[in-house]
Amino acid sequence: MKTKTIAVIDYGMGNIRSVENALHQVCSHDIVVTNIPAEILAADMILLPGVGAFPDAMRRLNELGLVPVLNEAVLEMRKPTLGICLGMQLLFDVSHEKQPTQGLGWVPGEVVPIEASEKIRVPHVGWNSLIVAPNDAIFGFLKHDKDYYFVHSYVAKCNPMYVLAQFEYGDQMIASVKNDNVIGMQFHPEKSQFNGLETLKSVLHWAGL
Repeated sequence: MKTKTIAVIDYGMGNIRSVENALHQVCSHDIVVTNIPAEILAADMILLPGVGAFPDAMRRLNELGLVPVLNEAVLEMRKPTLGICLGMQLLFDVSHEKQPTQGLGWVPGEVVPIEASEKIRVPHVGWNSLIVAPNDAIFGFLKHDKDYYFVHSYVAKCNPMYVLAQFEYGDQMIASVKNDNVIGMQFHPEKSQFNGLETLKSVLHWAGL
């Protein structure tokens, strides 16, 4: 049987090693950290990590010529895809970080600043509990402990039909989204201990890996 391959996209803006290590903990598939088009197109699943600013990330993806490659892999070849933190934000149509910047457009919606207040500190850093959509398979394993680790100053806005989970931070904000073969997670599963590793297992099961 052919070994399955997960392509972790390397565009210079992700905590790639911790993501790679977490994947090795939950599966025996080949984990390929790459920005080589042939390796991305040959993979069975795409993982798009990300830490930093949205405009810088899109510039890097464009400079490396990865946007058309990723569009082919995700939109045409329908590869299961997971975006984490900034990688989730890149899935949307546009971000308003610094200036309006076009995203990958795989999930309809936009990314906007978290509004600071007396009760709301920005960035949002630390553990927060998920509010999971009913009958959701990805987070169906969660019982009483639904905590995940977040680090972000911007948050997605989209139609509720795409929302898998939310969290409470002043208002309810989006923690995870899904559109067909694409899933996004604003939190860091690779830093979320047991729940994070179980979530990665759940995503791999969803992806058929």
